[in-house]
Amino acid sequence: MKKHLLTTFALLAVLALSSIANAANLWQLKTGTPDLKSAGTLTFGPDGIIFVGDQKGAAVFAIDTADEKGKAAGVSLNVAGVAGQVAKALNVSAKDVTVNDLAVNPATGRTFLAVTKGSGSDASPALVKVDTTGTFSEVSLNDIGFSKVALPNAPADKAIPSRRGPRNSRNDAITDLAYVDGRVIVSGLAASNEGRMGSTIREIDFPFVEADQGSRIEIFHGAHGRSEDHSAIRTFVPFNINGEPTLLAGYVCTPLVKFPLSSLKAGKKTVGTTVAELGNRNRPLDMIVYAKDGKDFLLLANSARGVMKISTEDIATNEGLSNKVSGTAGQTYDTIASLQGVVQLDKLNPTTAIVLIQTESGAMQLKSVELP
Repeated sequence: MKKHLLTTFALLAVLALSSIANAANLWQLKTGTPDLKSAGTLTFGPDGIIFVGDQKGAAVFAIDTADEKGKAAGVSLNVAGVAGQVAKALNVSAKDVTVNDLAVNPATGRTFLAVTKGSGSDASPALVKVDTTGTFSEVSLNDIGFSKVALPNAPADKAIPSRRGPRNSRNDAITDLAYVDGRVIVSGLAASNEGRMGSTIREIDFPFVEADQGSRIEIFHGAHGRSEDHSAIRTFVPFNINGEPTLLAGYVCTPLVKFPLSSLKAGKKTVGTTVAELGNRNRPLDMIVYAKDGKDFLLLANSARGVMKISTEDIATNEGLSNKVSGTAGQTYDTIASLQGVVQLDKLNPTTAIVLIQTESGAMQLKSVELP
């Protein structure tokens, strides 16, 4: 009997290893230790692969988390003291932990955090997994399946004087990521042939081959009353508008802009359509799209204006703002009073999101909330 059990377990182990190997072969991953210099932005792709935006290294990594089995339906999460939990998982002090982003694996309901340990020249990246019971664990980056694509024409990694103090544009080389139909979409800043920094969207095929210089992006900023191409997208979501794959992107101070993916051409300028002006002196932090009661909405977390539930009604026919705006204009929204202090969010399932809440004292809470 024991012999049969051992044989069964051995067979299951072989099948599991075979499944991992097949996934690695399918997505052209190699086994090793990725040379991540930072972990700033996250998004999930197929087969438990997480994409990590490495701003410092000006590269995007695909990492096999082996997180493929689970169920996102019915997950309920409410964890206080997140910095302490992360610190314990990484064996560091809580004061040395910065959580940069979160992504939920839609296939399993587990949450992954992009983390910086330490600061300055001592900073190093890490990934932390939070299972559906609220247990935190480090994702080992040793001997895992991964691939990497470098971003050409990334900003130089150096501080440059500005009116608001020294600024390193490399920190905005990657501001957000999404996986759409076999491509990784990357927003951020890139240098032109003349060395000028500009807003860029790149589309990178996966499995990775190489990244091109991306499409240069221009928008009309209603609060400023002018066209601009120097400010990076802060957060975006893919969204189909009348069947056309589109990006809806949020900028500082706070235009909401649509870009049909078909309009993006490497090395060419694309002018987006500003469908809303959501208020100045504000930084959009994170955004998701969801359906409720037969309608589609955006849920946008902000630095100074709370969490907005933005209507997408008539967005297809919204021709865009072209005059200076005082206050707000365009797509309508409601501020969700029950969601205070949200700094990151991702959709868990069709009715629920995972949010990271940070209080004024700096304490962080990770919890599931019903989509409003």
